[in-house]
Amino acid sequence: MMKLSEVSVGKSVVIKEFENNEIFIKLMEMGCIPGEIVKIEQIAPLGDPISITVVGYNLSLRLNEAQYIIVEEI
Repeated sequence: MMKLSEVSVGKSVVIKEFENNEIFIKLMEMGCIPGEIVKIEQIAPLGDPISITVVGYNLSLRLNEAQYIIVEEI
């Protein structure tokens, strides 16, 4: 298990859980729910934000949001 902020470009992972309840609702509204497959598409040159694909669409997340998403490699 690792944090989404630690995953490298091109890797696909499965969302397992969230560490922060405040951000949980916001991420769920964007389709980031436990069990969903997420692929890291791009990381900005300075490392923040990251671009992911989830539920068929692209989403940008800041690293401070991605660090609260616990994932597992597929």
